[in-house]
Amino acid sequence: MSFFWRDSADAFADVLRRHGVEPDAVADVEAAWQSFTEFLQTEVSGTDADGDADGFIVQWGRNQWTDGLPSLNFTRQFAVSTDGPDDPYPVYWQLNLEMCFSDHAEFAGMDELNTQDTDFSFSAVGPERLADLAEARAEVDQYRQLRAMWRTKPVSSKLTFEGVC
Repeated sequence: MSFFWRDSADAFADVLRRHGVEPDAVADVEAAWQSFTEFLQTEVSGTDADGDADGFIVQWGRNQWTDGLPSLNFTRQFAVSTDGPDDPYPVYWQLNLEMCFSDHAEFAGMDELNTQDTDFSFSAVGPERLADLAEARAEVDQYRQLRAMWRTKPVSSKLTFEGVC
């Protein structure tokens, strides 16, 4: 099974719903993670042939666009050729599931963590990507604030798909 990169929002939404998760009403972060893991194991077509054409990152923090609420994001990024002779560089698109949480004492100190993401992984679909997903999850589990978020029902969520550069 595979999908064309432009269809990724629909493809991910389908996977989320199969796991009982509504993209705009995530109630279970673990179910969203399982959906993300499954989605990342699906081949995508139409991206650049470059090794950095399909990757993922997990991000967290308090941002102005979330009104300072703690958030957790699962993101898949695609590099896509413009095929234009004047622009030989790819453009990047990100599919992002953003989950926001009410402020809670368990999230205190989140802004002071030594990192705000897992770094991008561009491993190939299959065992290598599964290993990188396990590593990303282990990194998240190192922080008590993120473990607490994982157990907490988000107050809002949204699935977005947009060009980032």
